[in-house]
Amino acid sequence: MAKHSSLSIRIVEGKNLPAKDITGSSDPYCIVKVDSEPIIRTATVWKTLCPFWGEEYQVHLPPTFHDVAFYVMDEDALSRDDVIGKVCLTRDTLASLPKGFTGWAHLTEVDPDEEVQGEIHLRLEVLPGARGCRLRCSVLEARDLAPKDRNGASDPFVRVRYNGQTRESSVVKKSCYPRWNETFEFELEEGSTEVLCVEAWDWDLVSRNDFLGKVVVNVQRVRAAEQEEGWFRLQPDQSKNQRAEGNLGSLQLEVRLRDETVLPSSCYQPLVQLLCREVKLGTQGPGQLIPVIEETTSTECRQEVATNLLKLFLGQGLAKEFLDLLFQLELGRTSEANTLFRSNSLASKSMESFLKVAGMRYLHGVLGPIIDRVFEEKKYVELDPSKVEVKDVGCSRLHRPQSEAEVLEQSAQTLRAHLGALLSALCRSVRACPAVLRATFRQLFQRVRERFPGTQHENVPFIAVTSFLCLRFFSPAIMSPKLFHLRDRHADARTSRTLLLLAKAVQNVGNMDTPVARAKEAWMEPLQPTVRQGVAQLKDFITKLVDIGEKEELDLQRTLSLQAPLVKEGPLFIHRTKGKGPLASFSFKKLHFSLTTEALSFAKTPSSKKSIFIKLANVCAAEKVEEKSFGSSHVMQVIYTDDVGQLQTAYLQCKCVNELNQWLSALRKVSINNTGLLGSYHPGVFRGDKWSCCHQKDRTDRGCDKTRSRVTLQEWNDPLDHDLEAQLIYRHLLSVEAMLWEKHRELSRTSETGTVPAGPGKGRFLPAGTLLGGWGAVGTLPAALTAPLPPAPEDPLVALLGVLQDLRVSHSFS
Repeated sequence: MAKHSSLSIRIVEGKNLPAKDITGSSDPYCIVKVDSEPIIRTATVWKTLCPFWGEEYQVHLPPTFHDVAFYVMDEDALSRDDVIGKVCLTRDTLASLPKGFTGWAHLTEVDPDEEVQGEIHLRLEVLPGARGCRLRCSVLEARDLAPKDRNGASDPFVRVRYNGQTRESSVVKKSCYPRWNETFEFELEEGSTEVLCVEAWDWDLVSRNDFLGKVVVNVQRVRAAEQEEGWFRLQPDQSKNQRAEGNLGSLQLEVRLRDETVLPSSCYQPLVQLLCREVKLGTQGPGQLIPVIEETTSTECRQEVATNLLKLFLGQGLAKEFLDLLFQLELGRTSEANTLFRSNSLASKSMESFLKVAGMRYLHGVLGPIIDRVFEEKKYVELDPSKVEVKDVGCSRLHRPQSEAEVLEQSAQTLRAHLGALLSALCRSVRACPAVLRATFRQLFQRVRERFPGTQHENVPFIAVTSFLCLRFFSPAIMSPKLFHLRDRHADARTSRTLLLLAKAVQNVGNMDTPVARAKEAWMEPLQPTVRQGVAQLKDFITKLVDIGEKEELDLQRTLSLQAPLVKEGPLFIHRTKGKGPLASFSFKKLHFSLTTEALSFAKTPSSKKSIFIKLANVCAAEKVEEKSFGSSHVMQVIYTDDVGQLQTAYLQCKCVNELNQWLSALRKVSINNTGLLGSYHPGVFRGDKWSCCHQKDRTDRGCDKTRSRVTLQEWNDPLDHDLEAQLIYRHLLSVEAMLWEKHRELSRTSETGTVPAGPGKGRFLPAGTLLGGWGAVGTLPAALTAPLPPAPEDPLVALLGVLQDLRVSHSFS
C-alpha cells in the first residue's frame, strides 16, 4: 500500500500587472515552487500586462508537502529579473476544495521576511535542578536555508529567545546547510506560559541581518514530554501587518490536489479482470460495461477517464482492442458520415490520449524540423486581406512600400513551402510510425469502410484517420508547439499567425479539401494547388500506413521489445574535475545523453555510437546542485555506485529550470524501484578538503539534505503504474455509483427475467468472493451495503458494483 499526492496545475493568464520596464510594459513569466523548490517555469510572454499562458502540468509529490506558490516575474535581459508578486496556496486549503481552486487570485507583494525555507534540527529537554527545572535547547543543524547573499549562500546563525533572555550561536560562513551543535539553557519558571522562539538569521557585516525563519515551541508540551527532538520547519515572521492586495494584478489558476491510497495489486485484480473481459468480448459481450461507463461520465472529466482507461489497457496489452471497441460503438450510433468522431466522445478522447502516449516521438520526428524552421525564419505571413500590414522594404538604396498583393503572394509562397515540406516529411514517415499506431489506424480504417461502403463514401475512411492524426494531433501541435514540447518558449505574435495559418492548411488537407472547408475562408484559395496535391499525398500515405499485417506488426513489436525503451534524450553539459586538493578546478563538455530503462548513455552527437555512462540499476539518487557550486542553478547530480560498489557522482548541467526538472523526473521515475536509493545527499560539491554545502571534511559523511525522489513531473511517456491507474478508475466509478445503479435498474426493467435491485439505500447484491469479514470492525456501513440481493453473476454491471464494494471495504482497512 502506498500513498500518492499529485497536483494538477493550469496557469491560465494574468491581468492588470504593473509595468516593470521603462517602455511601460513587462515581460512576465511564472515560477511555480513547492515548499520553496522551483519545479516549473512558464514561457515568457513579451511586452504585455495581461499575459496568457494556458500551460498545464501534473506534479507528483510526497503527501507531506506544505504549500505551492506561484511567482509572477518580469524577465530582464541585462539585470536580475524583477518579482511582480505571488499567489500561495497551502495544502490544507487545496485539501478542503474537492474540485480544486479555480478562478482569479490577487497577487501579493513578496516580503523578504516571509520568503523563508528550510528546516532546523532541535533537541529540547527539561532537566531537574536544585533551584528548579531548566530548559535545554540544543541547536544541531539546519538544511535548505534561503540563500541571501550574492554568492548563492548565507552566513547563518541562530538566536534563541525565552522569557526575556536571548542567546546566539556562532556564525557559519557561506552555507545553507550549517551545523552548529550548540546548547543553550534557561531557567524554567513554574506556571510560566512563555514560548521558546528559535530564529535563524543571515549575518551581514555592513547591512542589516536578513531573517531566515523561526520556530516557536510550546514549552508546556516539552515539559510534559520531558524531551523532544526532530526537524522543525522554519516559519515566516507573521508579526507584520498584512499587505494590501489587488494593486499588483491578478493570476487565473486551476489547481487541484489529489491524494490516493493505492492498495496492493491483488485488490484491483477483480476490477481489472472484469474490464479486460468486457474488452475482449467486444460488442458481443453480455453487459457492455464500457458503454455504461461512457454514458455515466460527464463531459468535464471524460478526458481524464479516457486517459486512465487507456493506460490501464495499455498495461494489459489491450489498448488496440479497447480502441476498436470504442470505434465500433461510435460507428453504431452515427448515421451521418460527416459527423463521425467530431464530438468529444470517449472514443475521441481515448484516441487523443493514445496518440500522445504512443506517438509523441513520432510527432517530434515529423514536425520538429518544420516548426524549428518557422521559428527561425520569423517571416511576416498573412493571407487574409483584411489583416494585411503593409511594410516598408529596402532594395539597395531604393525604399518603396510593399504592396498588399506582394505581401499576399510572398505569404502564400512561404506557407506553400512549409506545407509541402510537412507533407513530404509525413509521406516519408510510414516506417517511423510505431507499429501499434499503424495497427490501430488499420482497425479504424477497416471499421469505417465496413460501416460506410460505396463510392459516395470513398473518402470517409481516410477522413476518419485524418480526424485524429491531423485535426487532433498534428494541428494542435503546430498551433501550440510548447505544449507538445516542440519548443521551449511560446511563439511571438508574428510566428503564432504563421503557425495558425499552417495549421488551417493542414486541417484543409485532413478534411480532404471539402467544399465546405473551402467556403469558410475563401482567402485560403492561394494554397489550394498545394492542398489538392497534399490530399493525394495524404491518401497515399494513409494507404501505406494501414497496410500492415498482423505478422509485420508482431515482428515490429518484437524488435522493439528487445530494445530498452527510450525515456529521454538531449544535450547536456557534463562537468569534469581537473587536479586534486584545493587547486582542483571544474570544466564541462557538451554531449548528447540518452536515458533508457536500462542505462544513461552518452555520445558526441545524436547519430554517434553511444557509450554506457551509468547503469540504471546503480543509480542511488538524482538531485539538484546548489547554485554556488558551479555558478548555475540548472545543475543536477546523479549519484551511483561503480563496479566496485563505491559511490560516485556525475554533475550534469541543463539549459533551463524546466529541462532540469524534466531530467530529474525521468531519472527518478525509472530508478524508483532501485534497492540502494539514498535518503540524504550533499547538494554541494566536495572541493578541496570539504563539502561546499555543510563544510564537513569527511567525503563519506552523511548527506546534509534529504532526497526528493518522489517529486516528479508527469509526462506522456511515463512508465505505466498499473495499480495507480486501477485506483483512479475505481475512484471515478465510485463517484458515479448511484448512476450505475440507476442504469442497472433501467436495464433490468427491460429484461424478462432477473430481479430489479432496490439500489443504493435499499439493498445490495454481492457476488461470490466479496470481502465481508471485516465489516463489523469498521463501523456502520451505508444502508446500500447491508442487504444482499439475489445472485446474478451473469450481469457484469452488478459484478462491477460488487467489486466497487470490495474495494471500498479494502480502503476502509488501509
